[in-house]
Amino acid sequence: MMRILVDENVPVQMLETLRWLLPEHTVRHVSEIKWAGKKDLALLPDAARKGFDAFLTRDARQLEDPSETDAIKKSGMHHIRFGQGQRGMAGLGLSMGAVIAAMPLIVGELDETDNQRLVHIKGLNPGSKHRYDLVNPSESPPRYWPR
Repeated sequence: MMRILVDENVPVQMLETLRWLLPEHTVRHVSEIKWAGKKDLALLPDAARKGFDAFLTRDARQLEDPSETDAIKKSGMHHIRFGQGQRGMAGLGLSMGAVIAAMPLIVGELDETDNQRLVHIKGLNPGSKHRYDLVNPSESPPRYWPR
């Protein structure tokens, strides 16, 4: 069983879905354990001491900060990060979808490792042409459409 700590910059709307997708694992948001507002340099060692195995954050640039990178390394926790490439609700939906789709696969792989891993969830393609088809059957009916 893996214990996953979710950073406060991750939408809380993802929690129930992640819990449903990862029933054998514990998924906790920092706000649930009264750590909201705690800086990552203090949060990471505290999380490791409390037995968390992984940290999920939307801070896609966190590894660019040497002191935070050092804290991540010292924590020994897996670091799972993602970004939100587009603004607004469309961007939020894309990032949430990417995380929700990736987490069962990621956790499955992390369960098989015996040391720390750094994971970057790359995201979903923002172009609508790659995510869905939109057909106007009155202009170009598909072959299965009644005529």
